[in-house]
Amino acid sequence: MSHSDASSPVPEPGRITHRDTGGDTGWSRWLPGLRTLRGYKIAWFRHDLVAGLVLTTMLVPVGIAYAVASGVPGIYGLYATIVPLLAYALFGPSRILVLGPDSSLAAVILAVVLPLSGGDPHRAIALAGMMALVSGAVCILAGIARLGFVTELLSKPIRYGYMNGIALTVLISQLPKFFGFSIESDGPLRNLWAIATAIMEGKANWTAFMVGAATLAVILLLKSNKRVPGILIAVAGATVAVGVLDLAARTGISVLGSLPQGLPAFAIPWITSADIVPVLIGGCAVALVSFADTSVLSRVYAARTRTYVDPNQEMVGLGVANLAAGLFQGFPISSSSSRTPVAEAAGAKTQLTGVIGALAVALLLVVAPDLLKDLPTSALAAVVIASAIGLIEVTDLRRIYRIQRWEFWLSIVCTVGVAVLGAIEGIGLAIVIAVIEFLWDGWRPYSAVLGRAKGVKGYHDIKRYPDARLVPGLVLFRWDAPLFFANAELFHERVLDAVAASPTPVRWLVVAAEPVTSVDVTSADMLAELDETLHAAGIKLCVAEMKDPVKDKLKRFGLFARLGETAFFPTIGTAVDSYLMIHPVDWEDEDH
Repeated sequence: MSHSDASSPVPEPGRITHRDTGGDTGWSRWLPGLRTLRGYKIAWFRHDLVAGLVLTTMLVPVGIAYAVASGVPGIYGLYATIVPLLAYALFGPSRILVLGPDSSLAAVILAVVLPLSGGDPHRAIALAGMMALVSGAVCILAGIARLGFVTELLSKPIRYGYMNGIALTVLISQLPKFFGFSIESDGPLRNLWAIATAIMEGKANWTAFMVGAATLAVILLLKSNKRVPGILIAVAGATVAVGVLDLAARTGISVLGSLPQGLPAFAIPWITSADIVPVLIGGCAVALVSFADTSVLSRVYAARTRTYVDPNQEMVGLGVANLAAGLFQGFPISSSSSRTPVAEAAGAKTQLTGVIGALAVALLLVVAPDLLKDLPTSALAAVVIASAIGLIEVTDLRRIYRIQRWEFWLSIVCTVGVAVLGAIEGIGLAIVIAVIEFLWDGWRPYSAVLGRAKGVKGYHDIKRYPDARLVPGLVLFRWDAPLFFANAELFHERVLDAVAASPTPVRWLVVAAEPVTSVDVTSADMLAELDETLHAAGIKLCVAEMKDPVKDKLKRFGLFARLGETAFFPTIGTAVDSYLMIHPVDWEDEDH
């Protein structure tokens, strides 16, 4: 079904719905689901019903698999599917985004749950549930504070780096289950050594491996066809084969077993005081990763449906869904890049698709809890491994390697950091690198002395135009960054270097300030000191092309009055003309 279908809730082709609040004010604007319900068309229901039922075929095996990968029993993956989908349908702004347990969070959750739970499943779900509450609270507060832009501070190479690292960590964590044995987890690299040792010592269950390998092969072969439920086919086939051949009893292959009958209940996840710090750190890491993924996926589908999705409301919707998960025996959840395309391909029109999927999963738990009792653990591991493989980015990194190698190596450092240090520490490293990268661009920006190039309008960098002529006694200096405390001294140094390098005695120095978007107190004081230094040398400091908001700051700092209104020019050309009127020099500019 095309998005341009008459029954689709999207605008006409060529139109974009921007910041549609449906006329709501106050608290009701935080409930996009109600707006959708008020404008719901009965023609959409058939599409949402079919899409919801198709989606269910993925929600069940994936939810269970990601729960096991996160260090909690499989049933809690279904609990973390039901309630969050209902919550997001009410608070989430995206019409077809599907939320639930996700492979990108599994390594982060496992890094907290595994060492603290001591193998106790009840303690594990309490820890994971509290992480969901922390993540939810962080997302809601950030959304209300309109901090939806925060994840944009992580550059694409850094996002690729930590996601590749998380994918490798998740993949390695599933290999023991894939081969049918267990190990003590001591970090990704040590785990690889322990896995290799266990296989060489003959601990692998090769029946489990063959079942897992067959499941993985089917998933990967059918992955490209969005209309074919490859995961359902692979998992159902593995379950039937294990049950019919009685492989659990005959070969010792591990299976899921019967699920508890009934729905998730309200429960506060109590933890000990000793667990607070790691859970807080883990919850914040989950919030960062989940919203980074959700915001990207949300924007992709908003563009496809030509609708506007408020990133701050997206953060609130994700936060409420995580709170719901934490309070109803679930664990941290995120958007799904594998289940959302299934819902879209099946014809989903609104959030009702997720509601129907949640109700269908709930019905399964009430009516048929034994349906998946023969589901092999190695098949669940195959589901997670397939998802982890899908997280790994190679193609775009090759492009980045060709065009800017230092950003490629930043990405590799982030990947290695996650793989060596662990998921949470690696994400912390990625954030630190992002901050350093951000500061470095402003700390050591490009600057240029400008000259007049023959046949080219305007004034240009003499490094790019070596034959450009310089106006005698005039230095035109361009600074390609905001002026702030970290680069103030460098600006001062480069200006004086430009004056010293002038082939003629300097009378004026004009700062081409069009790229300067801000000035702080430290840099303002530096400009005052620079003016004193230049004035003592008989040089006048002038500014051209400065933006009015930046000029307003200089007025508050007293610099505008200090330099005088005549020192500010709207363009470089007018500054040159003014200089030539006051200081007649041997200069002809037929192109000016």
